[in-house]
Amino acid sequence: MNALALLDQLDAVPVRREDRTVGAEPTSSGRDEGQGQRQGQGALPFFAYRTAVNARRYATSMLSFAEDQFGSGPAAPGPAHVRAVNALLAQLARGQEREERRLAAVAGDLSSRGDEGLARLLTLKERCHALAGETEKVWEFYVNLFGQRRGRLASWLGAIDRIALDCYQAVWLGLGVARPIPSPAPFAYSETGFGPATFRRGVRLGVLGRQANPFPLVKVPRHRLINPWSLGAVPHEVAHNIQADLGLWEVLPERIGAGFAAAGLEERQGAVWRRWHKETYADLAGTLLIGPAYVGSLMDVVGRSREQTACWDDEAVHPTPVIRVPLNIRLLERIGFEDDAAAFRRAWDALYPPSVWAAVPAWVRAELPRQIDAVLDTVVFSRCAEYGGRSLAEVVCFEPKHAALVREAATRLELGDSTGVLPERFLIAAARVALGRARTAPETIHRAFYAALARC
Repeated sequence: MNALALLDQLDAVPVRREDRTVGAEPTSSGRDEGQGQRQGQGALPFFAYRTAVNARRYATSMLSFAEDQFGSGPAAPGPAHVRAVNALLAQLARGQEREERRLAAVAGDLSSRGDEGLARLLTLKERCHALAGETEKVWEFYVNLFGQRRGRLASWLGAIDRIALDCYQAVWLGLGVARPIPSPAPFAYSETGFGPATFRRGVRLGVLGRQANPFPLVKVPRHRLINPWSLGAVPHEVAHNIQADLGLWEVLPERIGAGFAAAGLEERQGAVWRRWHKETYADLAGTLLIGPAYVGSLMDVVGRSREQTACWDDEAVHPTPVIRVPLNIRLLERIGFEDDAAAFRRAWDALYPPSVWAAVPAWVRAELPRQIDAVLDTVVFSRCAEYGGRSLAEVVCFEPKHAALVREAATRLELGDSTGVLPERFLIAAARVALGRARTAPETIHRAFYAALARC
């Protein structure tokens, strides 16, 4: 029997005369006590019916998002993002519907199933309720995520989207061969916390009920958004996704190990850098994307107390902070920014003199310059198939001519003029240069930065 026919079954149950209480007075609701007894006797079928109806409504009630539901301006979620989320919600709904059909079959035939049927009904009821909660949780996540594009943060987050897209475009256009286009593009959102973070495309997230993340998410705390010169972390987070989308996530550790072996370095030294490969790649790609501005931004982030910055952790996936900055300083030297590198090195050595480095194991400190060059040779300057036969430095590299563009753009930000065709990612560097000149109020730079990205 179809579960939805249970209501007709209940309505068709005859009321026996002996079930009625002789001389009973009607209740205040107009129903007599016999009617209450009839409802009690039908409690189990009605329970099964309610269970089936609720499960059906759970499965069919989740609405998809309209493409213009969160606005239609430049900061609004793109159609590709909305369609990807709707596809995820539809996938979850199909799972609910499968369980709902199983529950309906059991609920519609309880009389022939006995106690085993009742137990099965309760198990399916619990399962349907859990699936409904998971789907609602995913739906709520995207309501909140997309809802940020309708408030005060909308234009700021839209600006981060454009910087992230520019980073992707710079890499994809520099590849030696055409690669499939990653889509949808990264999507930015704001959340409290010390620093930015990212969730890669395809990674299974707890907030999504362990479903695959449909597009890269870039989290940027508000305190970074209000200080655009601190947004060097955006290319870093985007680079994590680029590494994954290029298929380098799994192969890079092995290549680093081979590079260390070829350089005659210790195996345990190579093992450390293999563990650090994701954060190392993101740092080096960040430097290649926006140049010296990335190194300055990195100093802002990792430049904490001497104890914290030199603290060694045998299981950390981030390079020890006191090592991260010299790694990127060396990359600056090798791509033609010797003066900037020397200035950064003097500052870093003053902040963290040799005595501070004692916290780092001696075997890690041993031949550190050679280790750093081995990492750069492998990650930045070695050609590979993933880049179409090019190296990362040949795919994308910040050059001295780009620094001249950044300086001009900084002047334009100071004056409130258009930055024209300047690549969006370079605006982070321009904001840092403008701040360093100290000729313009920080708030003026902030407004000009977002105004420039709003015009892109």
